[in-house]
Amino acid sequence: MAAAAAATAAAKGNGGGGGRAGAGDASGTRKKKGPGPLATAYLVIYNVVMTAGWLVIAVGLVRAYLAKGSYHSLYYSIEKPLKFFQTGALLEILHCAIGIVPSSVVLTSFQVMSRVFLIWAVTHSVKEVLIHQLIDSSWALLPPFHLVTTPRLMSTSAKAGRQVQSEDSVLLFVIAWTITEIIRYSFYTFSLLNHLPYLIKWARYTLFIVLYPMGVSGELLTIYAALPFVRQAGLYSISLPNKYNFSFDYYAFLILIMISYIPIFPQLYFHMIHQRRKILSHTEEHKKFE
Repeated sequence: MAAAAAATAAAKGNGGGGGRAGAGDASGTRKKKGPGPLATAYLVIYNVVMTAGWLVIAVGLVRAYLAKGSYHSLYYSIEKPLKFFQTGALLEILHCAIGIVPSSVVLTSFQVMSRVFLIWAVTHSVKEVLIHQLIDSSWALLPPFHLVTTPRLMSTSAKAGRQVQSEDSVLLFVIAWTITEIIRYSFYTFSLLNHLPYLIKWARYTLFIVLYPMGVSGELLTIYAALPFVRQAGLYSISLPNKYNFSFDYYAFLILIMISYIPIFPQLYFHMIHQRRKILSHTEEHKKFE
């Protein structure tokens, strides 16, 4: 899935919020034709809104922590804006498709959808779908004379359904994503305005060294925490026989996603290390000649 690739600070510096993997951040080394005036204005507005949105998430996390005095279950305090602004990143695929951002549609789609998948198909779905399936199964398995124990089973099922959102791993990837996106969208905004502070450029190509592993760890641990509940409820799984003669095991699918991190993580990480050296060294050389 490579959702962690979207949690990095090394991405294409084309100013449009399109690509994220840093697979060609040559804005500092070769000239590319930029978007037209209208497209530039739209991209500036988009990136300003997204920067503000992730700042709202950051402030929400801090306020919730100060109010509760604990970092546990902070996800609930920023759940709605997180879903909204992360889903809003789907527009970046459109930006690439219509050509206002010169990034790969396939790569951008892969990276944006990986995050959206983690938010909706894992973190959200276990709470919204699994809890009801577990409760329904509890009722179905009980004979009438055992109905007195149902409230306890319902309570246990509800607790299990909420457990993934309460995992510390969720907060881990949310923090990594939040810092990354504030920097990333700020970088795009200032790049489009042709006034990029060195501090933002440095942060974009440096903080991923910590944020990338942090995001990967949070994502993997969150998927792992969801596995028992997904398996018990058969979430999103399709069993045979059915009229389409098709089966799908969502539990196995999540395991395959976790395995996919093994070859993808090192490649992206070391690629971004290379990009950092190239971009920042070019900046230092440019300063010497000024």
